[in-house]
Amino acid sequence: MSLTSFINFFYSRVLRPVLFLLDGEKAHDLTLGFLRNTQHSFLNILYRQTRVQDPIELLGLKFPNKVGLAAGLDKNAACIDAFDAMGFGFVEVGTVTPLAQPGNPKPRMFRIESHNALINRLGFNNLGIQSFISNVERSKFKENAVTEPNSASQSRILLGLNIGKNALTPIEDATKDYLICLKEVYPYADYVTINISSPNTKNLRSLQNDEALEELLSSLEQERARLKSHHNKHVPLFLKIAPDLDDSQIEVIANTLNAVSSKSPSNEDSSSSGLKGSWGLIATNTTLSRSAVEGTKHSSEAGGLSGSPVLELSNRVIQKMRHHLGADFVIIGVGGIMSAEDALAKVKAGANLVQIYTGLIYKGPGLVSQIANALKMNA
Repeated sequence: MSLTSFINFFYSRVLRPVLFLLDGEKAHDLTLGFLRNTQHSFLNILYRQTRVQDPIELLGLKFPNKVGLAAGLDKNAACIDAFDAMGFGFVEVGTVTPLAQPGNPKPRMFRIESHNALINRLGFNNLGIQSFISNVERSKFKENAVTEPNSASQSRILLGLNIGKNALTPIEDATKDYLICLKEVYPYADYVTINISSPNTKNLRSLQNDEALEELLSSLEQERARLKSHHNKHVPLFLKIAPDLDDSQIEVIANTLNAVSSKSPSNEDSSSSGLKGSWGLIATNTTLSRSAVEGTKHSSEAGGLSGSPVLELSNRVIQKMRHHLGADFVIIGVGGIMSAEDALAKVKAGANLVQIYTGLIYKGPGLVSQIANALKMNA
């Protein structure tokens, strides 16, 4: 039995059945506690895999493969080395806010197993930016370069840091929270994601609108230029958007991204990558739609729906965004990936890279190498 086969067997036959007997959030917390406590021990053999080497350079960043972990699973950046061990090409942690906050009242996470789906209304629960940075500093992932077979070159995962605003911050002051977080995470990030699409923070998605989005992105661009000069380091920025956008909203966001990206003084830094700009897009977050799960247990719960029902919604947004942004804009596709075939559909829709979250919960760590191999074979 291969290592990946063993990991698949252990997860599907032993671990998942036990975890799925528990409340969703309790299972989530137990899993993160296990990963945090085993990531530097021999017990990481239960999820450690050889990283698939399928390097690609985008925005001046060298991704060892095209499969990433989506934000939201490791909000406090406590398990970076565990996800490194799973063979991801890049790992995104957060969403982090300037101040610690408990999130929304419990219960706030629900499985819809018949549809390989989750509903959550966690609400950016996290320990705050200082605790987050301390965890990033304690991780060892940058030391764990993986040598490519038959090659002297080395590769490591890339780290994305996802930032948001505190629930108590008025929406008109949201930019201040994003600027605080950008300043703090900048020295540690390979890229930074601006999360304006969670449905679980009041009014957050209003930042996707025309004037609010332009003001936010322009402010972040100015701060990024200052930080680049101060740290002598260029960090790409990604905007994470919702799947519940109509065609006019998609066009507004695309036009704003194109405008901000074209004005960025950092464009020349990424010219060698073959794809323009210093901004990217992550499409998409969770959906408020319940049409795909209507009538099932928990379908009426408030919050964002993730998993299989989001696949087509996300792919539609990716296709539309690719049309408006052009061939050279970097898009990370996320939402509903439960198999290698789903990941290939994301790429066909226009994604350069993919991320998983709910698929990891339902399918286990073996899904990482399955997708990475499929994308490599079909490149």
